[in-house]
Amino acid sequence: MASRGSTEDPKVRALRESRCLNLHPEQVTDPAFLTEEFFDARDAVQVKYEMVRRVTLDGAPVTATAAAFGYSRPSYYQAAAALAASGLDGLVPGKPGPRGGHKLTAQILAWAEEQLAADPQLKAAGLAGLIAGEFGVRVHPRSVERALARRREHPKSR
Repeated sequence: MASRGSTEDPKVRALRESRCLNLHPEQVTDPAFLTEEFFDARDAVQVKYEMVRRVTLDGAPVTATAAAFGYSRPSYYQAAAALAASGLDGLVPGKPGPRGGHKLTAQILAWAEEQLAADPQLKAAGLAGLIAGEFGVRVHPRSVERALARRREHPKSR
């Protein structure tokens, strides 16, 4: 496997770091991206923007346009909605992974606080075990600590 050393194109490195690198630039067959230097098929944001622009301003058909830009028809509609809702920022992919403590619901955290009130010596590891036994939800002790700390910082969000 090739390493990503200092020989990598600076633009590719910047696109990768900003999560805007098109992983399949070879699938972009739109003539503008093949003939004009300004257009870069490696830039996923530019590719998606031009795809949406081609349909909305030039009146090109969605299915053929999406294919020429290396995307599916549903991907076109997602890009169009994201662009309409958030501008160019909407075309930048979000960070992967969960978005916060989705396992530790308000009900579970309220129950955990009751357990802590009854036994102040209870540690996060023990609390995580009790949560697993009571609710069938396996969580890391550090996640329990962070979620309870957030609840203490923002008591109105309960």
